[in-house]
Amino acid sequence: MFYLGLDIGSSSVKAALVNAKSGKSVLSIHEPKGEMDITSVKKDWAEQDPNIWWSQTCKAIKRVCKESNTDPKKIISIGISYQMHGLVVLDKNNNLLYNSIIWCDSRAVKIGQRAESELESSILENKILNSPGNFTASKLRWLKENKSEVYDQIYKIMLPGDYIVFKLTNKISTTPMGLSEGILWDFHSDKLSEDILEYYNIDRKLIPEIVDSVGNQGTISDYMKDRFGFDNDVKVTYRAGDQP
Repeated sequence: MFYLGLDIGSSSVKAALVNAKSGKSVLSIHEPKGEMDITSVKKDWAEQDPNIWWSQTCKAIKRVCKESNTDPKKIISIGISYQMHGLVVLDKNNNLLYNSIIWCDSRAVKIGQRAESELESSILENKILNSPGNFTASKLRWLKENKSEVYDQIYKIMLPGDYIVFKLTNKISTTPMGLSEGILWDFHSDKLSEDILEYYNIDRKLIPEIVDSVGNQGTISDYMKDRFGFDNDVKVTYRAGDQP
């Protein structure tokens, strides 16, 4: 039996198989063999189409199984790491509304700086344990201020890893670790930060269901089981940004 690990980067998607009994790596590959495109229509902007991540994820899963001569039915769980701080937005039909504003995009720096100066220091130091900075909450506020026609259609927001889990399971969710990347998690109360939601004027309904970072995060959908040749009960069991 094997574990499948996926790393959703901004340059490539990596896939690795690990022997579940011995813990030894079987094979690790990345797709594409070059680098994925990053769109920069203005200075300091950086965007990617999440469908590109998904396309390369599909290629990587199939290739790592083929090149290692591993039967996909022997994969028992999937773990996902991903590029942190990105913003993905979906409409009510689960369609993408805008390219992902990724980690190296700095259009929201001034929004984060303004938030740091206006929020109480006790919130930053004792609750979110960071400055709002150029993280996901600030990127979402940028959309609200500059692309209201997009913002008004948002049904749910996600981190990059959340999007890949959604594609695999057909279930929209996020994690405390993911929300903490976006400066949306209150570590003092161990829940979604009401302070940040209120300050940024973010509707709580935009936040997906919150599941644990380690544990059952959803079973692979029937369609994806057939697509990749997985067995019936494969689950995503780990999800976190690349730093952890």
